[in-house]
Amino acid sequence: MLLLALGSSLLHATEVPVRHRQLPADLAAAVAAYDRAQVSGDGQALARLLADDYVLMNSRLQVEDKAEFIRDCTAPDWKLQPFVVEQEVVRHWRHGAVLGGVATLQGMSDGAPFKVRLRFADIWRERDGRWQVVYSQASRVPPP
Repeated sequence: MLLLALGSSLLHATEVPVRHRQLPADLAAAVAAYDRAQVSGDGQALARLLADDYVLMNSRLQVEDKAEFIRDCTAPDWKLQPFVVEQEVVRHWRHGAVLGGVATLQGMSDGAPFKVRLRFADIWRERDGRWQVVYSQASRVPPP
């Protein structure tokens, strides 16, 4: 079940990371909420933060839609630990953004521990005053 799209901030931080301060406040808040939702398995938050036409090209080279991603993140045997994004990429333009980087992820999947290092990108779109992820891609990379 190792899926993984990733937000791009230090999870569970109480303030907006310095690297996100150049983003509009509503986008920075959405990115932080997306990170928290993935770690906590909050399906309602993910449903708000993912566009209905969301697509994930996951680290197993499979394509997932919004419903599949939410199902994976909320599975009872799935647990993702907080992570830090390295080599971060942050690009913002009117009504859109790309946030990405490299993260080492750890947790439990299908009852077994996992650890994987991924390079990822999330594409965000602002529509009707709300930021949502429309596309994510995650690729495995070797450990440092």
